[in-house]
Amino acid sequence: MGVTCVSQMPVAEGKSVQQTVELLTRKLEMLGAEKQGTFCVDCETYHTAASTLGSQGQTGKLMYVMHNSEYPLSCFALFENGPCLIADTNFDVLMVKLKGFFQSAKASKIETRGTRYQYCDFLVKVGTVTMGPSARGISVEVEYGPCVVASDCWSLLLEFLQSFLGSHTPGAPAVFGNRHDVVYGPADTMVQYMELFNKIRKQQQVPVAGIR
Repeated sequence: MGVTCVSQMPVAEGKSVQQTVELLTRKLEMLGAEKQGTFCVDCETYHTAASTLGSQGQTGKLMYVMHNSEYPLSCFALFENGPCLIADTNFDVLMVKLKGFFQSAKASKIETRGTRYQYCDFLVKVGTVTMGPSARGISVEVEYGPCVVASDCWSLLLEFLQSFLGSHTPGAPAVFGNRHDVVYGPADTMVQYMELFNKIRKQQQVPVAGIR
């Protein structure tokens, strides 16, 4: 894999989530991008079981168990501001056995699904983020395949993002600052999705117009 940027695209004024996704994918197709199948990234939140906390008012930790269709044999477990564990898919079974230590948060499942597009050396994924039956937002992932060091290709990634996101082009992901000259890996992409999902969860506390 190459270097990847994950960002949120705001819903266009007067449009629904699906209509905004269609506008984005139309722009990509006009640029000459070709459809290359579909993708899915999901995330479920676990919190530290109350029985494991001390009596001094300790706050529990959150753990995010995630899957990415690009890595069908892997499962990612992330702590907020902490390490990322990459395990095989049996990790989901292990979480059931660890319910005395980590418990699944109710209605915490969030995922993004959509279409993959190939444009020259760029792989673009535009997805609809859902929680339960409702569309909550739009994710945009762009990967530049030939490079594995963020500092060597961010300007090129930025230029391509501007070509179809315009004024909604994101800044450099926070994870780039920590690993600017280090080889980029799948865990860095999953950290970006975790941050995106948490941002969208927080936005749901305020009603958003135009989303159905």
